[in-house]
Amino acid sequence: MIKHYLFLILFFLSAGCWSQIKEKKEIRIDTTEAVPIGGIKQFISIKGNDREKPVLLILHGGPGKSLINFSDSFTDKLRNEFIVVNWDQRETGETLNLNKTKDSLTTDLLKRDALEVVYYLKKKFNQKKIFLLSHSWGSVMGFDIAAKHPELLYAYIPVSPVIDAHKSAALFVNDLKKWALNTQNNIAAEELQQVKLPFKDKDDFFLAQKWLFVHNGVKGADTEDFKKSYYQWMDTWFPVWKENAETNLFDTVSKIKCPVYFLIGSGDNQSYYTIAEDYYQFLKAKDKKIFWFKESGHTIFNTEPQKLQEIIIKEIRLKY
Repeated sequence: MIKHYLFLILFFLSAGCWSQIKEKKEIRIDTTEAVPIGGIKQFISIKGNDREKPVLLILHGGPGKSLINFSDSFTDKLRNEFIVVNWDQRETGETLNLNKTKDSLTTDLLKRDALEVVYYLKKKFNQKKIFLLSHSWGSVMGFDIAAKHPELLYAYIPVSPVIDAHKSAALFVNDLKKWALNTQNNIAAEELQQVKLPFKDKDDFFLAQKWLFVHNGVKGADTEDFKKSYYQWMDTWFPVWKENAETNLFDTVSKIKCPVYFLIGSGDNQSYYTIAEDYYQFLKAKDKKIFWFKESGHTIFNTEPQKLQEIIIKEIRLKY
C-alpha cells in the first residue's frame, strides 16, 4: 500500500514537472504564416523565445530583397527580448512564391501593406504598440508609419535609411568617378562618364550600381550573370524606385511623434551617411538618437550584427 501511494506521488510530481516543461516550451514561437494583406497572401516569419515579449517588425530593403534567410544571423539575441517578425513584401521571396500582386506596384501600395501588417501583429499578439525596424528601402514604409501613426509604435529604428535618393546617387557617383581615376580603372571611368543624373533609365542606374558594388567588394558584380539578374530586378522595381526618388524626407517628414533611433554605418556610400546625419539633425522627434557603426557601410547587419543587437536591446528596448 505504501509503495502504491509512493508511486502515485511520484507519478503526479513527474506529471506536474512535465506539464511545466511543456508550458515553458509553448512560450517560444517559431512559425510562418501566409496572411491576407492588401488583397493577396503575404508571408511572415515569426520567431521569439517568449510570446509575452513585444513585437519587433523588420521591413526589408531592396526593394524586393528578403531578409528571412539571413535574419537568424542578426536576431539571435533579439529573439530573447522580442517577438521578431520578418515580412516578405509583395513581389518578394515567399510572398512572390505564394502569389503575384494583383495591383500595379507603387510606393503607396507598399505603405498600405506595411501598415496593415502592423495592425495584424498588434491584434495577433494583443499589444498596444510594436517596435519597427527598417533597412534601406524599408524606411520608405517605416518613416510613413512613424510620421502618420506614431501611436502604433514604441519606437522606430531606421537602419541605413533612404532619405534623398537623388542626392545620394549624385554623391556616390561622384565618389566612384574619383575612385576610378585614382585606381586607373579605365573601364569604370568610361562607363561612369556615361551615367546621366538623376537616373532616368535603367542603363544609367545599372552602371552606377554595378560600379558601386564592385567598389564595395561585391563578388561577381562585373559579370554578365549579375547584369542579367539586375535587369530582371529592374523590370519589376525600377519604376517604383524612380517614383520614390522624386521625393525626399526633408520635404515630406519634418516631425515624428514617436521615438526614432538611427543606426548608420560610417562608411555607407549608398544611402550616404552624411545625408543621414543631416536629416537626423533636421528631424524633430519625441526622442531621437543616432548610433554610429564605424566598421560598417550600408549593410550593418552583415558587418556588425552583435553590436546592432546590443544597441537595440540595451539602448532602446530597456526604455520601454
